[in-house]
Amino acid sequence: MHCTMEDLVAVRDGEGSTGARQHLEDCAACRAELDALYQRVAQLKALPALRPPRDRWDVVRAELVATQRRRRRWWGTMSLAAAAAVAGLIVFRPWSGGNTLHAELSQAKQRCSTLESALQQYDADGRVVSGRSAALAAQLEDRIAAVDGQLSQLSPATGGSRPPEAKLVDLWKQRATLMQQLYQVRVTRVSYVGL
Repeated sequence: MHCTMEDLVAVRDGEGSTGARQHLEDCAACRAELDALYQRVAQLKALPALRPPRDRWDVVRAELVATQRRRRRWWGTMSLAAAAAVAGLIVFRPWSGGNTLHAELSQAKQRCSTLESALQQYDADGRVVSGRSAALAAQLEDRIAAVDGQLSQLSPATGGSRPPEAKLVDLWKQRATLMQQLYQVRVTRVSYVGL
C-alpha cells in the first residue's frame, strides 16, 4: 500500500511516521511523488507576490462620478419630458370644468417642481451614504421614472382621446409623494419611507 498525500506532506514537514519513512525508502513511486511535491512547493514559492495597485482609487472614483452624471442627465431629461407633456396637456387640451382638479394638479406640479429644485441644490456627490440609503434612493428613482412614463403616456402627443384628469392628478400627487420620500432619504437620511 502506497503513502497518502497526508503522509507525504507529513514526511516533507518532518512529522511523518516511521512506517511512512520506511515505505518511502523502499517504494520508488512514493519517492517520485514526494519529489513532485517538493517541486510543486518550489514552483509555488517562485511565483511573484501579487499586490493590488494603490492608484486604482482615481479610476473607481471617476467611474462613480460618471455614473452619477449619467443618472442626473437621465433625470433631467425625464423631468423635462414630463413637464413638456403636462404643458402640452394644459395648452392643447383645455379643462372642461373641474376647477378643483385643476387646482390640485397645479399644487402637485408645484410641489414636484419645488422638490426637484431642492434635490438639485443638494450635493449628493460630496456625501457618503449607507448602502441601504443608496438602494432606497435608487428604488424611489425607479418608481418616479415609472410614474413619469405613465404621465408621458397620458399626454395628447401620444394620440387617442383626452386623458382623464383625475388619473393625471393622482399620478402627479403620487410623483410628488415619491419626490418627498426621495428628498427625505437623500437630505434627512431617513432609512424607512414605507416602501
